[in-house]
Amino acid sequence: MDFHKLKPHLPWITLLALLAIVGIPNPDFLRPTNLLELAGDIVPLFIMALGLTFAVYIGGIDLSAQSIANMVTVIASVYLASMGPWVAVVCVACGFLLGMVSGYATTKLFVPSFISTLAVGGLAFSVAQWLSGQRALNMNAAQRDDVFGWMIGHVGIIPNELLLAAGLLLICLFIERRTRLGRVFKAIGAGEPAAAAAGVDVGFYKILAFAISGALAAIAGLLFAVKLSGGAPTIANGFLLPAIVAVLVGGTPLTGGVGGVLNTAIGAMIVAVIRSSMLYFGIEATQQQMVFGLVLIGAIALTIDRSKLKTVK
Repeated sequence: MDFHKLKPHLPWITLLALLAIVGIPNPDFLRPTNLLELAGDIVPLFIMALGLTFAVYIGGIDLSAQSIANMVTVIASVYLASMGPWVAVVCVACGFLLGMVSGYATTKLFVPSFISTLAVGGLAFSVAQWLSGQRALNMNAAQRDDVFGWMIGHVGIIPNELLLAAGLLLICLFIERRTRLGRVFKAIGAGEPAAAAAGVDVGFYKILAFAISGALAAIAGLLFAVKLSGGAPTIANGFLLPAIVAVLVGGTPLTGGVGGVLNTAIGAMIVAVIRSSMLYFGIEATQQQMVFGLVLIGAIALTIDRSKLKTVK
């Protein structure tokens, strides 16, 4: 079979192959309760990857997502007592605004997205350090359960986190496939000069893509804070690389224009199986980032559209 015809199906094939590799020698791995628990554990990372998808879909990258999530865990921990449920609005608004800053720097100041988002990530990290006093913070467990307990409960054997993830996925899928916004994002990713020539306000839509990425990173951070009943400036460290891997192995290349949020859902499941398999096969935590780095290089090599690249620098 021609590789180009097979390429769109690689994420599904990869996922099934990984499940077989891990599940055949370890049958307990494929138990429904274990798979649900595995999926529930990956939800914060998936939500972060969901936001990153919009930035990658337009041909950019967002390296601030992890730092925004860290900052939000601190904001939620500090202000939950005084603001109650409104702290969630503040957290998402902060993520959205920081994403807009990244988008503005990229589109109006012509700063490459990996630099602008890295800088915004540094800003978010500094805010987190200042608010937290450079220490880990704890939430009042009773108040956390009263305000956000629904996020970490269960409906039968299904974790509420999965329902939250499914709801966000459906919203993002609707935006991507049923709205003008999604169509414009695809047009920008497929060919930004052509989109601009067609009269699209490319700058406005790129800023919006980064803002959505920031908002979803904030939701991931809020879920981190609720699950761990606290926050810290580094609590989500180690999640950015697997989140980017989830986007790319799912089939949304760095060159943009193809793939999308449904692909990222498959990619997140691949990441979940890889993480779990490393535990089954005894790979130490210090070596796991190396594994994800190698997977990232492979994902880029397999998914990138070389027709859009004249040179690689």
